[in-house]
Amino acid sequence: MTNPENNVHTNTKAYVQILGTGMDTQETSPSVLLCFDKERFIFNAGEGLQRFCMEYKIKLSQVDHICLTRVCSETAGGLPVSGLLLTLAGMKDESPQSAGKVQIWGPPNLNLLVNAMKTFVPHAVMKNKNCIPQSGSALVPPLHAEELRADGKFKAVSISAILLSPTHFAGSHFSPNDTSIVYICKLHDITGKVDKDKAKACGLNPGRKLGQLQKGFSVKSDFLDIEVHPDDVIGPTIPGPIVLIVDCPTEPHAQELLSAQALEAYYSDSQSNSPDTTKVVNCIIHLGPATVINSPVYEKWMGKFDSAQHIMARTPRKHETTPILVSSAKIGTRLHYLCPQLFPAPSLPSVGDDVGTPHIKGSACGIFAENLLKFTLRPPRDMGLDRSSVENPTTSSVFIEELLSEIPEIADAAKNISKFWHKPKDEVELSNRQDSGDVVTEEPSKFSAPRCLENVQRDDLEIVFLGTGSSVPSKYRNVSSIHVNLFSKGGLLLDCGEGTLAQLKRRYGIIGADSAVRNLKCIWISHIHADHHAGVARILALRRDLLKGVAHDRILVIGPKQVGEFLMEYIKLEDLDMLFLDCKSTTVAAWDNMEADSMYVESRDHTLLTSLSEDSPLQHCSKKMKLSTPVDDITLLKCFRKVLSEAGLVRLISFPVVHCPDTEAFGVILESAERMNHDKVVPGWKVVYSGDTRPCSQVIEASLGATILIHEATFEDGLVEEAIARNHSTIKEAIEVGDSAGAYRVILTHFSQRYPKVPALDEVSMQTTCIAFDLMSVNLADLPVLPKVLPYLKLLFRNSG
Repeated sequence: MTNPENNVHTNTKAYVQILGTGMDTQETSPSVLLCFDKERFIFNAGEGLQRFCMEYKIKLSQVDHICLTRVCSETAGGLPVSGLLLTLAGMKDESPQSAGKVQIWGPPNLNLLVNAMKTFVPHAVMKNKNCIPQSGSALVPPLHAEELRADGKFKAVSISAILLSPTHFAGSHFSPNDTSIVYICKLHDITGKVDKDKAKACGLNPGRKLGQLQKGFSVKSDFLDIEVHPDDVIGPTIPGPIVLIVDCPTEPHAQELLSAQALEAYYSDSQSNSPDTTKVVNCIIHLGPATVINSPVYEKWMGKFDSAQHIMARTPRKHETTPILVSSAKIGTRLHYLCPQLFPAPSLPSVGDDVGTPHIKGSACGIFAENLLKFTLRPPRDMGLDRSSVENPTTSSVFIEELLSEIPEIADAAKNISKFWHKPKDEVELSNRQDSGDVVTEEPSKFSAPRCLENVQRDDLEIVFLGTGSSVPSKYRNVSSIHVNLFSKGGLLLDCGEGTLAQLKRRYGIIGADSAVRNLKCIWISHIHADHHAGVARILALRRDLLKGVAHDRILVIGPKQVGEFLMEYIKLEDLDMLFLDCKSTTVAAWDNMEADSMYVESRDHTLLTSLSEDSPLQHCSKKMKLSTPVDDITLLKCFRKVLSEAGLVRLISFPVVHCPDTEAFGVILESAERMNHDKVVPGWKVVYSGDTRPCSQVIEASLGATILIHEATFEDGLVEEAIARNHSTIKEAIEVGDSAGAYRVILTHFSQRYPKVPALDEVSMQTTCIAFDLMSVNLADLPVLPKVLPYLKLLFRNSG
């Protein structure tokens, strides 16, 4: 008897679609969307998924299931983004109960990720996780379990899974956390159509009995003394298409795949297949890297499918010039045209020789994936590749042509800006500022350049804004992260929101970003909100891989204790090669204790902690000779002092700010060492980052005499009440903090995503201030001209909403 659930209409639409091949950044595994009329599955949720879906108007609100092929930062980094799960929950019906509508599936170590995320994601959002057991080759319970069907789930498809768990190969050790999953997605069969002539011959009237026959039930003839069976009047069943989602991260996984008995029924040469039971695979989406897909073992496995369409979703192609995030790239290109000194050209991938399509035996065919490429599964007449959603190639020249057509005077503006970099520094400081015909003569003396800029070199300090938006990523701004580039002395990250790695690659290119990550000295996190730290695991995992086999120190991560709790749980999932230091150990009070403990340790002939130099600004601290810090913490502080020394910093001080009512939040001070300039001592620079905060005395005190104050400006000036309610600052409040502290330059960031491009600004108070954009790079040598660019930015965005 035909399964009654298999009464699927032939016009039902179904397809699989590639969401982000990773070609422009290569930072994560691509995602795959399996879409039906009333049900959606996403396979893997790497960093950037939410931003990608915003760019291409893919409705995450309709996603019901997230299926992970592996559990690691590469495949699941987008889950906690501010978070994707929180966003999905809010889109459903904006109630905590709605979170339960999004199911998460993955291998057994999914529990480890969930436990780590519970440190900052509400438990209600994480309650519907489903770990696929290690022991079976099919889901137990399967994805189409009865309790899911009761809610209308899995009516169009059945999904099973095969776990690949290599143990030892060529001396390499694999742990249970290295398990990957092959998902087998089979759409339900379509029941054949009623043959009206046969029905009439069997004495059946049109109506209910024909419907019963289509559902697989036998009926009595209306006019003849016979029982009519479905096969008597119903045409042949159309088999449901089968799609495989395959993730083989290593060759040992590929060997496991080749030996998996559970897949034998799907092979074209399977002896167990008969014409009635054959399982024809229509499409296979390969998520593994090119090195694995091109291996002999993997090619042998691919050759077992005669008629399947193979889609290599992660294989890079040479000469790829179309960015994935077109909206962001368009703005970046326009900014670069206007002011290349502050806005370097967005980097496109630098891939070597083309990676050849794997050699597949038989009649199977393989292609490289393109973003938004579809493979149609239903209706049957349309089955096959569908490129209708694939974007046409777009280059920077197209963006520039559009800009010059839209704002013709922008060409002259770019020429005017270029002149700022060809004037002597003192002339720049005193030159007139052009702003829509208004001329402001000599700058007030309080805006004079600080001494730390005397004869400053361009390889001293550059601040790169990797993310300047708040809360969740958007088309135009990513979430918070700042790369403090110290050039030959390494670099630091101040906050590390989701997508930080991708932004590093867009700024520096793939090779340059790898170098930046490899040379990181420290990552400092302001607070536990996901938009400030959800990208840290991906950065740490990449650094671990880049330095594998090379002598190196573990990187120091500094943050509130809640961030440490998350990381301590997460390293149960994958090693991050890091040390954690609580922000409280880097406050002014902690520096006092550090000085005292340093003297104590030295007096006992220990060398756990390097003492502060005689000219340290903290020599006024307590000299009491007793050990106030546990020995384990002193070891961390020794690492901390080494980091500062290598980075050319004399201080990194965390200070509490007013933001989280139920948890800790901090800002940070960075101070560089003095330097010599023609036998004259030049003081070091001072950079202050507020993190998320209300205007407060702590930030003002920390920013006294700052060379640069980076302050959050989440809300427009008319939204003071909302800023107070959410413990953020308005643009005007942030500027006033900088003015009260006498900061030389104030750079505003962390804008509400309701301002996708440029916020409303008070021109009167902008003589020391600039607005940050993603990938904006502010060199210490360029600080004198920084505010002078602002009027031209307003020209560039004059047509923005």
